Amino acid sequence: MQRLLLIGTGGTIAATATDARRLTDYQVTQGIEAMLAAIPGAGTLADIRCEQPFNVDSRALHTTQVLQLARRVQQAVRQADVDGVVITHGTDSLEETAFLLHLVTDSPKPIVLVGAMRPASAPSADGPLNLINALLVARDPASMGRGVMIVMNDGILAARQAAKGHTTRVDAFGGDGLGMLGAVCDGRVHYAQRPNPRTVPAFHLTGLRSLPAVDIISDYQDAPVHPYQAAIQAGTRGIVVAGMGNGSLSIAAERGCAQAIRRGLICVRASRVPRGAVTPKDSDAETGLLAAHDLNPLQARIALRLALAHGLDHAAIGSLLQEL
Repeated sequence: MQRLLLIGTGGTIAATATDARRLTDYQVTQGIEAMLAAIPGAGTLADIRCEQPFNVDSRALHTTQVLQLARRVQQAVRQADVDGVVITHGTDSLEETAFLLHLVTDSPKPIVLVGAMRPASAPSADGPLNLINALLVARDPASMGRGVMIVMNDGILAARQAAKGHTTRVDAFGGDGLGMLGAVCDGRVHYAQRPNPRTVPAFHLTGLRSLPAVDIISDYQDAPVHPYQAAIQAGTRGIVVAGMGNGSLSIAAERGCAQAIRRGLICVRASRVPRGAVTPKDSDAETGLLAAHDLNPLQARIALRLALAHGLDHAAIGSLLQEL
């Protein structure tokens, strides 16, 4: 049997409500071992070892906890007695943790994140089947070399392209183009494609207990400049602007970024639009702004934090954002 490490971190998949009809306002109540034991047959799919580093709503996760999880995953995939890792996680920030793991791990062994959109107490809870499917994906030999993945609602998504696109529905997660790698149908794993091979080496986490602060600031009509001034005052190291259209910035955003860049901050133009790349502009070289390219604001923030933590300069960060 495949030997899997199942790491529980909390989230809706581990939550219950006081009323079975309630699909919101629930509490994290279940540990990973109890959750696995409650799903008929799940524990027989592989030789499963459970760990529970923490058990919280993912909206409450801190960088220290995410880095702790990432270090444990890095350690696990180097162990000969671990063939794959499955992580249960809240969906509020699942895509953020998945993308960070994508940037810091480089192993052919499957790393699968899974969550739920409905609590375990709901009559139509999606967590149990999602977890079974995640275990099936992690144990499947065809999952080798496909990078960090998210398994939700029968779909297998590449962490690099996955994003949450709905607040409550069970089909909340999706990924354009190369994001959808395959599906789990009737207990069988079917792959349609592989993700693009990575061209950027994985970031190491040796000695890292925190990451530099980077803020995301939304841009819109009549946007003010004070969020940029507040970010500078707070000591943030970088700003990602969730801009309009193709990373277009309002006058206030341009002024705010100019002030930040003069103070030594790295400023990245991303977009609030969910699909499409932000292309570089000729004026970027003059203003010092960097384009996020294919990264959404959340991804650009994570990449920038890791880049700053490793001492990359402005030019190297620009190249990184283009290559990821």
